[in-house]
Amino acid sequence: MSLSAGPRAERAPWRATVLTLFPEMFPGPLGLSLAGQALNSGVWSLSTRNIRDHGIGRHKTVDDNPAGGGPGMVMRCDVAAAAIDAARAAEPDAPLVYMTPRGTPLTQAMVRNLAAGPGVLVLAGRFEGVDQRVLDARQAQEISIGDYVLSGGELAAMVLIDACVRLLPGVVGAESSLSEESFEDGLLEYPHYTRPREWEGRSIPDVLLSGDHKRIAEWRRAERLKVTRERRPDLLREAGDA
Repeated sequence: MSLSAGPRAERAPWRATVLTLFPEMFPGPLGLSLAGQALNSGVWSLSTRNIRDHGIGRHKTVDDNPAGGGPGMVMRCDVAAAAIDAARAAEPDAPLVYMTPRGTPLTQAMVRNLAAGPGVLVLAGRFEGVDQRVLDARQAQEISIGDYVLSGGELAAMVLIDACVRLLPGVVGAESSLSEESFEDGLLEYPHYTRPREWEGRSIPDVLLSGDHKRIAEWRRAERLKVTRERRPDLLREAGDA
């Protein structure tokens, strides 16, 4: 099911294809705000493919008991492979990503790489997971959005896609603002303020109202270092700036 709309952009649209048992979950939040506007204008396209279309037998079975015993069910490798192969026939250049808590943590650098390519093919798992053989055979990149477990990979797929879409040319109005966001240079973002100047006894820092752009830039840099040191010291260690 294709969810793209509107006229095509000058460049070929970035394409997201999601393999899921619940295609009705899309576009969901991806159809709103900046991502939705870009979808409607043809900057990117979104398609879903129902894994159950490749299920086995009269009941379109997609899962079976885990080898070796244990709770839950596992998505069959033959079913997943048929869904992946059908999608790849239409999108041969898109990298295959499997959303899983055991995957490599998603980073802004990974998002930038995916956004710079033709698109992404995302496998949204369910049950206890997907048979490892198909992930290995189809060279799926396993990615995690955090150290927690969701009911399925659809919400994680939306997170990945949204992070990529907002980096596409023309999606964010002031593209220069992207360079100052969290993780773009290894630091977290500085705090933001706006009107009113005084609120519940709390004031906007004077430096932000000074009009001195050099001092403001210095303050923001110092705040980024402070917040990162307090909340994510691992980022500073990785950058050698601890």
